[in-house]
Amino acid sequence: MSEDKKGFFGRLKQGLSKTRDNIVRGMDSVFNGFSSIDDDFYEELEEILIMGDIGINATGEILDRLKNEVKQRHLKEPQECKQLLIDSIREQMRVDETAYDFENKKSVIMVIGVNGVGKTTSVGKLAGKLKDQGRKVLIAAADTFRAAAGEQLAEWARRADVPMIGGVEGADPASVVYDAVGAARARGVDVLLVDTAGRLHNKKNLMEELRKMNSIIDREFPDAHRENLIVLDGTTGQNALIQAREFGEVANLTGIILTKMDGTAKGGIAVAIQSELNVPVKYIGVGETIDDLQKFNSDDFVNALFEIGDDNTERAES
Repeated sequence: MSEDKKGFFGRLKQGLSKTRDNIVRGMDSVFNGFSSIDDDFYEELEEILIMGDIGINATGEILDRLKNEVKQRHLKEPQECKQLLIDSIREQMRVDETAYDFENKKSVIMVIGVNGVGKTTSVGKLAGKLKDQGRKVLIAAADTFRAAAGEQLAEWARRADVPMIGGVEGADPASVVYDAVGAARARGVDVLLVDTAGRLHNKKNLMEELRKMNSIIDREFPDAHRENLIVLDGTTGQNALIQAREFGEVANLTGIILTKMDGTAKGGIAVAIQSELNVPVKYIGVGETIDDLQKFNSDDFVNALFEIGDDNTERAES
């Protein structure tokens, strides 16, 4: 594991401590408190997972997988289930290798979500990461509603050393996207990153704006690989799921950027969202610097949640 990755893993492990208290401690009390694997045992586990924001759908799938394993292996002791449950959660969160195809194609990535979730920051960090991978990146500042949004993004663009188009308060976001698409094609840009206004999910006119921007990209850049990444705040738990559903009605969501995972007790929502929406968590954020946004890795997440450590294979098997 690289130093950068190791540092992130440590921050993630620390950031998930409240979630750990919420889920893992409860699970341990069930494994230690029951003498046999019966309906009551499964019911207690179900309650802990649901209360830990893992969600009804994901919890059902995790427990079904666990029950099958228990049956196949003829297990009798609750303690023997712990590793199986950890593996079941890990499996639930796997991200397909094709999830990051956009890194190697001409792509337009639209970043959406409500105000205050860390959207503009995520655009800046993502621009920096893609630039470091040798991609030619352009940012479109289509959040023209929020005062100082353009300035904030311009600062991130400077840090990432990436050019930016737009950022004028009150401008028509669709025209910013039109200009940015034209520039991206003229300059031979690999990835166009579009920052959008922090739309409240009940504002019909703002959702309409999103549709308009999408249709411009479809028309003007038909051969581009498309990503619609929704930024969700890990501290909001089930509210994040509601927001994602609302946005999913107007945009074909291809991935989730889960921010503010440092210090939330609701980290289980990462499992729930993936299962409920069938949309993968592609990035996870645990702080303010560019390195604090990393690709989501189910092994790292589960190892951090259950404190399985950097030398995970050895500890996971023990």
